[in-house]
Amino acid sequence: MHTWPAPSLPTIPGRGLAVHVRDSLTGALVLGSPGPVATLYVCGITPYDATHLGHAATYIAFDLLHRAWLDAGLEVSYASNVTDVDDPLLERAAQTGVDWEQLALEQTALFAQDMTALAVLPPHTYLGAVETIPTVVSTVERLLAGGQAYRVPVEPGAGGSRPDLGDVYADVSVDPAVGHVEGLDHDETVALFGERGGDPDRAGKRDPLDPALWRRERPGEPSWDGGVLGTGRPGWHIECTVIAEQALGASFDVQGGGRDLCFPHHEMSAAHARALGAPGARAHVHTGMVGLGGEKMSKSLGNLVLVSVLREQGVDPMAIRLAVLAHHYREDWDWTDEVLATAQRRLERWRSAVSGNGGPDAGSTVEAIRTALADDLDAPSALRAVDTWCDASLSVGGDVIGAPGVLARSVDALLGVRV
Repeated sequence: MHTWPAPSLPTIPGRGLAVHVRDSLTGALVLGSPGPVATLYVCGITPYDATHLGHAATYIAFDLLHRAWLDAGLEVSYASNVTDVDDPLLERAAQTGVDWEQLALEQTALFAQDMTALAVLPPHTYLGAVETIPTVVSTVERLLAGGQAYRVPVEPGAGGSRPDLGDVYADVSVDPAVGHVEGLDHDETVALFGERGGDPDRAGKRDPLDPALWRRERPGEPSWDGGVLGTGRPGWHIECTVIAEQALGASFDVQGGGRDLCFPHHEMSAAHARALGAPGARAHVHTGMVGLGGEKMSKSLGNLVLVSVLREQGVDPMAIRLAVLAHHYREDWDWTDEVLATAQRRLERWRSAVSGNGGPDAGSTVEAIRTALADDLDAPSALRAVDTWCDASLSVGGDVIGAPGVLARSVDALLGVRV
């Protein structure tokens, strides 16, 4: 899987601070990484309709973390995935009459274009689910051999030439930590599992929460040779477990994604890692939901504001990025015309303020940006610090030669906003 080109990062004076983030599982503010190498895994897209503002908000949030780590002098190893075979992708391809592989390629390429426009630093390891199938197969074989997984009989017509092998599911009963989500009881957790891609009603499972590890071949669906597993394709959660361990090792600093991935995706991915004897992520960090008209923006609802469409309409990607950064990454918020208009006015004002040779000293502003980012990636506070400098530059002026350039380079390096 090819990633997108990395934007250049300007050199700025000084060094950033140690970054603390909110761990979703404990609610505690924790050190993002002790260094010297910071490791990050962010769940990627299922490429059937990229990229809406919810995606943009997630990847911009973790781009801030990436930039803040680099500014603090850490080396960063960042991994991500593309779920380039999954039920929603196959369903969209069937609905539109487009080959599923072609749809995945087109939407993955569009996502890369959007990330490039938004100045998001690319992952160092970027793998598709299809690329990881041999590793997934060997991993599922280990879970079966260790008694942490089992087979479920398939319906007539499924399973290709070996229907007797059945689908493979993880047994959540071996891990007592699974299923304790936001204080929900078992029935509520099962309902949430069904809403978020699980199959709690699948006949033959030991527990409704058991997630699929290997889905056997079905008529009309793509499948791959799974050896002793039989022909089929990977389950969703095991894909990320395998890629994270392959890219970052048995233990890594931060697992990231939207809050709707906390359960079941991240919880099940972590459970798979534990079953394999790997500690997995030291902290789980989740972004809030972006809505439109009071409803969460999602592909299933179809209430999407697409970055590519905004760009086609002539909206500056830096204004889109500023609109996202105006909200704390853990906050739920609604995209509106006024949100965009406010960001566009802010961008114009920032550009006017840094257009001269002299201005107020920028040193304290740069440190204020760093302090804000170190405190759970507080982008709104960082933006207000820049606003204050720009207000002073435009209203009072200043005689520090080069200050506008220092600020512009710092805003670029730390916030990813080119002014």
